Amino acid sequence: MRIDPPASAKAAAPDTSEPLSNAPFAGEDQSPSIPDTLPILPIREAVLFPGTVLPLTVGRHASRKLLEESLPQSKIIGVFTQKNSEQENPGPDDLHSVGVAASVLKFIRQPDDSVVIIVNGLERIAIRKLLLTHPFIRAEVEVLRSPPLPAGDKQWQATVQQLRESALRLIELTPDVPEQASTLVLNLEDPGRLADLLASSLNLDTAQRQDVLEELDVVKRVRAVLLRVSAQLEIAQLQQKIQKDVASQISDTQRRHFLREQLKAIQKELGEGEEGAEQQIAELRKRLEAAQPPKEVIEQTERELRRLGHIHPASPEFSVIVTYVETVAELPWSKLTEDKLDLEHAQQIHLEKVKRRLIEYLAVRKLNPGGHGPILCFLGPPGVGKTSLGQSIADALGRRFVRLSLGGVHDEAEIRGHRRTYIGSMPGRIIQELRRAGSRNPVMMLDEIDKLGADFRGDPASALLEVLDSRQNHAFVDHYLDVPFDLSQVIFIATANYLDPVPPALRDRMEVIEIPGYTDREKLEIARRYLVARQLNEHGLKADQCRFEPAAITRIINDYTHEAGVRELERRIAAVCRAIAADFAKGQIREITVTPEIVQVLLGPPRYIRDSKLKTSKPGVVTGLAWTPTGGEILHIETLRYPGKGNILLTGQIGDVMKESAQAAVSLVKSRARELGIEPDAFKDTDIHIHVPAGAVPKDGPSAGVAMFTAIASLFSDRPVRSDVAMTGEITLRGLVLPIGGLKEKTLAAQRAGVKTVIIPKLNEKDMPDVPAEVKEELEFILVEAVDEVLSAALEKPVPGDVSAAALPQPKA
Repeated sequence: MRIDPPASAKAAAPDTSEPLSNAPFAGEDQSPSIPDTLPILPIREAVLFPGTVLPLTVGRHASRKLLEESLPQSKIIGVFTQKNSEQENPGPDDLHSVGVAASVLKFIRQPDDSVVIIVNGLERIAIRKLLLTHPFIRAEVEVLRSPPLPAGDKQWQATVQQLRESALRLIELTPDVPEQASTLVLNLEDPGRLADLLASSLNLDTAQRQDVLEELDVVKRVRAVLLRVSAQLEIAQLQQKIQKDVASQISDTQRRHFLREQLKAIQKELGEGEEGAEQQIAELRKRLEAAQPPKEVIEQTERELRRLGHIHPASPEFSVIVTYVETVAELPWSKLTEDKLDLEHAQQIHLEKVKRRLIEYLAVRKLNPGGHGPILCFLGPPGVGKTSLGQSIADALGRRFVRLSLGGVHDEAEIRGHRRTYIGSMPGRIIQELRRAGSRNPVMMLDEIDKLGADFRGDPASALLEVLDSRQNHAFVDHYLDVPFDLSQVIFIATANYLDPVPPALRDRMEVIEIPGYTDREKLEIARRYLVARQLNEHGLKADQCRFEPAAITRIINDYTHEAGVRELERRIAAVCRAIAADFAKGQIREITVTPEIVQVLLGPPRYIRDSKLKTSKPGVVTGLAWTPTGGEILHIETLRYPGKGNILLTGQIGDVMKESAQAAVSLVKSRARELGIEPDAFKDTDIHIHVPAGAVPKDGPSAGVAMFTAIASLFSDRPVRSDVAMTGEITLRGLVLPIGGLKEKTLAAQRAGVKTVIIPKLNEKDMPDVPAEVKEELEFILVEAVDEVLSAALEKPVPGDVSAAALPQPKA
């Protein structure tokens, strides 16, 4: 509430009003006579009452014109409030029906070309007739008189007294009210003037004040103002009560603070002070400033440190918060290692696909240093060096290397961390490894991603979806930290032996690079350059004391290992080194050169006998090619016919897909019996037995379809298959040859077996760049599109005079 005149009122936008404090109240005695014709000044967001003084800022051109032309003749103007305060050029219809005749007490020009006037309200008036609307409004007005007051009415007197007392009480509860306000309320005898004064001083909006102004009946006006004064008095009393409660709480807080300070002094005398805790908090703040985390992280840790200041050091929660803040301070929020963008240095990696991808990344890094790190997946059989390759990439880039073994992980919290509500909670493995690395851009190896599990504790593979998404991992939130951490600069490299167990959504987020098994020549070079030297060093032998002949290493590869990688090869080399080290320790030898004969003596009889090509050609027997996780293998598919009822018998642990390929091969031969020179009735009273040796090993897949078709066609046409030919490919009932997978491994198996010619699908020509150069040099590749081409290339030339053989398709020149 304010008892001094209103502090602001506007006559035009963008007008601003200057406050006028302690302005005198104008009484009835000072009211001059009001002319019948007055210029009308529109104002907005303010209401002038009779008997009050109000400053007005006049900025509108029409309003200034009104003052400049009217004030020299008369100081009295009509002041009316606009209905719509946003109306820029109000007309007579835009003004309220009741206004106030006012006397201009002061006229002040401002530097911004606006004018400030101070007006004193005289009487309520209404427009009776318009005389002028441009450039400003001028009209005939009439003074509005109030009906007579009830004389001797005690209820009316009690109402006026109640209004006066309520106003005085409100003045007491309102801060910053002028001292003369109470005197003014006590001495103002006219109830109408008192109601006008209070209405102009109360916290009312423009519409409520206009309603009071338009009320001519003083009795109703006083009651309306009394209701509003009572409402504001109740609010002021509530505010006073709230302030007292707050003050008492502040006093209680001060008392507790005083007692706490006393307790600190007592503990200091006893040698049990909390200075250590304060020093610890200060040290944590320093470490946080040094870590330079983002703003939201600083805000979170500052809240925790403030809580720490109110917790006793002996409380378990104290240590929980300290551990959390220490973890945040140790994370590499702003620590990045500088990449070695040396493309020539990256050329030292020998695997072509990986080398090409790394060089591409380094080139992009040169052009865009702030780009996201790649998310790769090395797919290949065990022992081919996927994990070691990740370490090599980190060395080539000059980055830290961290490794997460995901094999057997079942708990989602291993990735995302535990919430701090749990006892013994800790961050997830991702954040822990980054803290150990001390860098925000390491090479992170996610080893054995295909061995992840899932149970009631959650699905870790689903938790990795955010980690391995370059569009989301810039704001990865660990449950323990509960603040985002930027993983976009990390190079993630996952490893897997198979992609089938990896969920499709996770597989889609990774760039898969296949790392197939090594050729025998590659294994020999790896052993000569790395494995032998490492095992000699581990067994305390020197290079001049023990030397391995290449033929000895080849003997180990061929006779004592059966794998796609080199892990077993290194174990066999280690066994040889152990035996030699024992002889050195006994003093029996001083130096030795390991030969194939010494290998056989030390390792015993050969453990593996490689399948070789067929020794002789025989109808119904074909050499096929197969893929296994440890590399390629050759399969001798054998067929046999005997009297029966046209049944087919399949043996050798053949899977469902391979059985269907056999059925399709038999049907295709039957459909082409006449073209192949086979009697149509040959199948009627004959059973067919198809067998794939190594019956203890399960076999499946469609790529043996070509070999089965060729074997059955050879059997019934009595025409042998060339012993130096191996083949692979899927067939259709139309006689087409479809592409297969694992071409590199299969051709390596053919090379090891001594095969000279390999028949492959024409559609696999795109995979030929993956075949090693030494294999291409030793093997002849025949690319076929239909089974007729297979028979032409695989079956031996017919014997002269053999009519049935002459009917078969002949090899093309």
